[in-house]
Amino acid sequence: MMENALIDRFEPKFDSSGLLTAVVVDSVGGAVRMVAFMDREALARTRETGLAHFHSRSRGTLWLKGETSGNTLEVDEILVDCDQDAIVLRCRPRGPTCHTGAESCFFRKLDGDSLVSAED
Repeated sequence: MMENALIDRFEPKFDSSGLLTAVVVDSVGGAVRMVAFMDREALARTRETGLAHFHSRSRGTLWLKGETSGNTLEVDEILVDCDQDAIVLRCRPRGPTCHTGAESCFFRKLDGDSLVSAED
């Protein structure tokens, strides 16, 4: 391992739009629940409150996951990748994660050129 290449201080590297990719996984089962983006404010609010906040690219604003549905994500741990340009949030979901009502946003899989249920 290249010790000199690693740093111990959290210095997130936001992209040119000011965003980090955030992958949400279930703390208990490890299933991928969703992928979203965080800006500095979303990351700070997540760390302050223990609830996952994201940056809505479509609305251009901060949003608390579950602010309208009540299906929040309680953050147990934040993993940071080696380049500090992506994170994994290990969370305890309080209800379905996907806006469709599915437990995960990844409820379909690719079968040839078709999307089929991943739960079969």
